[in-house]
Amino acid sequence: MDLNTVNRVIPARSRADLGELGEGAVPLAGGSVLFAEPNPSIHTLIDLQTLDWEPFAVTDDGLEVAATTTLTQLSTLPDDRGWRAYPLFYQCCTALFGSFKVWNVATVGGNICTALPAGPMTSLFSALDAEALIWKADGSDVRIPVSELVTGNTTTSLNSGDVLRSLHVPARSLGSATAYRKIALSAIGRSGAVVIGRFDPVDESFVLTVSAATVRPEQLRFAGLPTASELRTAIEGIGSWFTDAHGAADWRLAVSVVLGEEIRLELTEAAR
Repeated sequence: MDLNTVNRVIPARSRADLGELGEGAVPLAGGSVLFAEPNPSIHTLIDLQTLDWEPFAVTDDGLEVAATTTLTQLSTLPDDRGWRAYPLFYQCCTALFGSFKVWNVATVGGNICTALPAGPMTSLFSALDAEALIWKADGSDVRIPVSELVTGNTTTSLNSGDVLRSLHVPARSLGSATAYRKIALSAIGRSGAVVIGRFDPVDESFVLTVSAATVRPEQLRFAGLPTASELRTAIEGIGSWFTDAHGAADWRLAVSVVLGEEIRLELTEAAR
């Protein structure tokens, strides 16, 4: 869709070029959502791709993923580090309702900042306890868990002029065993629930992240593998289920209980 109110596009070359972000001036990454609907209030686009951020940086502390990394790049990240959580990257990419054409332009940061409940990058990076590096409008930097960055249906904790720079996945998460489940009302429909479990072999902790079925990522943490009853009670205690065309709240809760138990059994087996 044409944004016929846009009269200026600024190719950002440095952080200073982001200073014009604000009312009517927004960042442009892949544009797969930005150009999907009318935005008559927008008059300026500031292109982040011209900053030429490297998609990935691997360190002893973990993996840094640039916000402008596309889903195609993420889905083809080389499996050469022995990360037990590696399959989760491709699995979550497949949860995106879009063709390969969308994968080629849609970015990790754009998907998270759009903050749709079914955003698969929100699911992925929340489940891996990733932190978002935010370039604040005042020139400062802050890090915030991705699970807290998305606050609701299309809402985030970002302020006007803030830019998501990158996501840091800790090495501890990359070394954890993971299990992934997704369900939708149709084979190629938008996710009705995405449930991801992670078992840390170091301290034997278990984290279940529920998204798409809730307006924001919900994380359930246990010091060890929970019993079926403990997990069910925790899932039923989530209070942010919602209803839309892609599923009713009671259905989302019910399927999340079933998927959560499947994940618990899978990771119990992996822990042996």
